Amino acid sequence: MIGELGQFALLLALAAALAQGLLPLWGAQVRNERWIALARPLAVVGFALVSLAFASLVTSFIKVDTSVAYVAANAAHELPLGYRITATWGGHEGSLLLWVWILSAWSAAVAARSRSLPHAFAARVQGVLGLIAAGFLAFIAFTSNPFERLLPAPPDGRDLNPLLQDPGMAAHPPLLYLGYVGFAVGFAFAVAALLEDELDARWTRWARPWVLAAWTALTAGILLGSFWAYYELGWGGFWFWDAVENAAFMPWLLGTALIHSLAVAEKRPGFLRWSLLLSLLSFSLSLLGTFLVRSGVVSSVHAFASDPARGLFILALLGVSVGGSLALFAWRAPQAPPAEGYALGSRESLLLLNNLLLATATGTVLLGTLYPLAAEVVSGTKLSVGAPYFDTVFPPIMLPLVALMVIGPLARWRGALPAALAAVRPLLPLAATALASAVVLAFALQGSLWLVAGVATGLWALGGTLALVWQQRGAWRQSLPLWLAHAGIAVFVLGVTLVHSLERSHDLSLAPGEQVQVAGGLLRFEQIEAVEGANYRAARARLVWQRGGEPVVLQPEKRVYTRRQMALTEAAIDRSPWRDVYASLGDADADGHWALRVQVKPFMAWVWIGALFMVAGGMWGVLARRRRWIEQPLQDASASPTNPAVLVPDLLTP
Repeated sequence: MIGELGQFALLLALAAALAQGLLPLWGAQVRNERWIALARPLAVVGFALVSLAFASLVTSFIKVDTSVAYVAANAAHELPLGYRITATWGGHEGSLLLWVWILSAWSAAVAARSRSLPHAFAARVQGVLGLIAAGFLAFIAFTSNPFERLLPAPPDGRDLNPLLQDPGMAAHPPLLYLGYVGFAVGFAFAVAALLEDELDARWTRWARPWVLAAWTALTAGILLGSFWAYYELGWGGFWFWDAVENAAFMPWLLGTALIHSLAVAEKRPGFLRWSLLLSLLSFSLSLLGTFLVRSGVVSSVHAFASDPARGLFILALLGVSVGGSLALFAWRAPQAPPAEGYALGSRESLLLLNNLLLATATGTVLLGTLYPLAAEVVSGTKLSVGAPYFDTVFPPIMLPLVALMVIGPLARWRGALPAALAAVRPLLPLAATALASAVVLAFALQGSLWLVAGVATGLWALGGTLALVWQQRGAWRQSLPLWLAHAGIAVFVLGVTLVHSLERSHDLSLAPGEQVQVAGGLLRFEQIEAVEGANYRAARARLVWQRGGEPVVLQPEKRVYTRRQMALTEAAIDRSPWRDVYASLGDADADGHWALRVQVKPFMAWVWIGALFMVAGGMWGVLARRRRWIEQPLQDASASPTNPAVLVPDLLTP
């Protein structure tokens, strides 16, 4: 009965989404106030119906209703309750329903917070969001029904994929989707602006808080996914340049450019076209990621099973959304106010350079992600573009961008190169110190040129941000988001550079009672024991590593999940601010020797600290503002000479 309730709610939600997508758009076109007024209630009704469908699916998982095929494939009675709930989005059908539920939540939130916007404009925004929701609800209803019955029902389910039986499953996919789908709001604002009779930049002010919220959620989702991969997969890395990882990273890169562009577009017409295009492309790349995950065209730990019908459906949605929006942009963008020329060294020119570098970085990731697919389609040859390509082409683009983070906030609006050089001159000792420190470190550790470049850039960016903090300390409430985000990027660059350059890995074969020298310390394999979990059996090793000071105890496991008979490595990690000791347990041979991998990763914590600073900066920009961003009177916002940028009012707003 619960499954039928969810199915009925899903079909009603599809009808509501179609009405939300068509009636307000047509009403805005013909200036019919009654149809325009339907936009907000339809968004709320759609959210309620999708929530009912989602709650029905969660209930089916909690009860382990194996008469629902999707539940039978992803749950079991022995699965702990928490993992039964997260199993709701552990497969294709449920994760897609989560995707649409989050989209409907964004739509309802925009409806609640946009009462002071021009009614026709708000109706167009809701209409675009409704059409997107209708497309994905139709996709669920016709190709990916999570409520499809399995009769007769089996006595128990197949269990959740052991890789997904982790607390990270509770937060990583929802946050990632919150960011992915959140860019649909910026997309809808941009399309609504392009449909207006007069194309101006007012929409950028209204869209800013939504885009920043989506960017913050996506940053947190990527951070959690990387952290989860680091401790769960057992190979010791946190980023593999996997096609699906890249699909989340590309919207983040363009979203970063979009945040900066939206902050100045209202006062600088040259950024209006940039803001429109970046809004369209950020969500388009989110749709591309959805296609890569669900079409089966890539092999990935993140991808779902291949289904040609699903792939074609999503490809059609992608083509209509991207093709239609870009065609609209090509038609209307020439009618935008003409762009101004900006002198070299002005803050405007540096923001444009920021956009160009981020767009170029996105292009390199897109090329590396799609080239193997294109090569296979054209020639039938299977190719792999992995870390060596990205590690070669990505740093030369991003390191100059990180270095510019210090110069940009110091440059003047409508300034010139001499003024920018004068502003930077007091920081030359900092630049010299950063470079000298990096050279000394690389020489002492026999590091590479990339170690010098990464450490010098990170120290320069961190020191420059701290100098900016001191200079702008009187406006800390407004400037804190920029300080946190930029300091986070600097710390992240330092962490990634040092880990990549200095980590050491040791592959060993030891029996209990044996010991060996590892990374300047003594590693002793004390024992191996059998343990029983709720739905798995495991062999747990006890390792003790000592290099002066207190000994480090590590207990990695090799698990076998009983329902699926799937083996999984559970790594053991000893963390400190200066290094991680990482151990993973492999298989035993006939002589009782166990395969072990022990890695020492200097400054690994800095990677997570830097990313957390970025998330904190975004959260401060979203939550700390007491004024109601969307609700503030339009005449006040347009008349204010210091209309605040969402990210950093004093530093980004002309």
